[in-house]
Amino acid sequence: MSNRRLIEASMRTDQGRIRDHNEDFVSFWEPANSQDEAENGWVYIVADGVGGADAGEVASRYASERALKHYLNGNRELAGGERLWLAMQAANSDLRQMVADQHDDTRMATTMVAAIFQGNQVYFGNVGDSRGYHWRNGRLQQITKDQSLVAKLVEEGAITEEEALNHPRKNVILYSLGSEKEPKIDIYEIAVEPNDILFLCSDGLTRHVLDKEIETILAEQEPSAATQTLVDLANERGGEDNISVAVLRYDSSHATAPKNITTGTSSKPARSRMLWLYTIFLTLVQTILIILIWLLLQV
Repeated sequence: MSNRRLIEASMRTDQGRIRDHNEDFVSFWEPANSQDEAENGWVYIVADGVGGADAGEVASRYASERALKHYLNGNRELAGGERLWLAMQAANSDLRQMVADQHDDTRMATTMVAAIFQGNQVYFGNVGDSRGYHWRNGRLQQITKDQSLVAKLVEEGAITEEEALNHPRKNVILYSLGSEKEPKIDIYEIAVEPNDILFLCSDGLTRHVLDKEIETILAEQEPSAATQTLVDLANERGGEDNISVAVLRYDSSHATAPKNITTGTSSKPARSRMLWLYTIFLTLVQTILIILIWLLLQV
């Protein structure tokens, strides 16, 4: 991976103990210079070919490669989240077109979770039940929301989180790339601080490893060691599915400010100054009105 040190990244994918092949795919793009960094940021993707589809491994790889290409060739005037959303939707269209061109009954679909660093802003894109997390000062928080049947049942109060862990339909996802014309793609944005970690994974990890365990491993180990430990732990507990993980540690000391970002921190100082001036103006107007009313009452 890149020698530029804004992100210390480690990504791993593993077949697991049960499956006879790996339908997961991990990919990334890291800038070669400051101009690349300012224009595109840092891009990391984890995709999980949907079980039961005819060519999950083809779907995960093809969709990841197409999403990355569409993002890098996308409109740099757009905010990172919108640009990522468009890239993932375009990858969905490409995947569906590839299947249509084959003129057979092949079904291809994949989940996808992507993280893009632009300065100290991170944009997550998610479809399906692969996950994106944010770790800071020893605490892990899931940022993305699972697009799965059990997640919806938990949200509606039909089952508890504990019941969801062993629910017979826990593998049923509601959306994926390739399954429909315009899938529901969720975009999330957070700000990161030095030594924060972004963590991406497929459900092959989270079916065996709890969030609290991930939290502890990220706190105690460097990214490369952490990815290996997590994969090994999932395999030790059965390795029932393919396992993919990405540990991405942020170091702001080498960051380049993003260009052409329509939303983000760059416009906040200007807005703050305008708000401050507006407040002073209203205060002056209010003071003048009070004085005028007082004078009128003295007449």
